[in-house]
Amino acid sequence: MDEHLKTGATGEELACRYLESLGYTIHERNWRYGHLEIDIIAQWGGTLVIAEVKTRSSGSYLRARDSVTSDKERFLIRAADHYVRQRALELEVRYDLLAIDIAPDRTYTIEHIPNAFYPNLRRGSAPRRRRTTPHK
Repeated sequence: MDEHLKTGATGEELACRYLESLGYTIHERNWRYGHLEIDIIAQWGGTLVIAEVKTRSSGSYLRARDSVTSDKERFLIRAADHYVRQRALELEVRYDLLAIDIAPDRTYTIEHIPNAFYPNLRRGSAPRRRRTTPHK
C-alpha cells in the first residue's frame, strides 16, 4: 500500500475512535455513491454527521484543515443527499471536518471542526468557504 494511503487509513481510524469516544455512533466508513466517497457517516443525537477526514504527515505543504476544496464540499453534499434519500432519513445533516496532523514521532493532533461548511441553497451553485489571512 502506498504511504499516502496508509496515512489516510490511519487518520480515518483515529477519527472514528475519536468520534466514538465523544459518544457518536458510526454508521458507515468509506461509503461510496458512484465515484463519490464519504469517509465517515455518524450520528450525534438527531443529527447525521458527514465527516471528511484529512490527514497529513509532517512535511506536507498544506495543513490538513486547509486541504478541503469547494469541489470536494460539493461532492460530499451530493453523496450525502443520495444517502439520506436512499434511506428516507429525517435527520438534520451536518458536515464536519476532522483534520489530523501526524508528527515524525507518530504523535498526532486532531482538530474537529463541526459545521465546517454548509450546503448552498441555490441550485447548481457550489458552496464556498471563507478564507481568512493571518494578521501580522
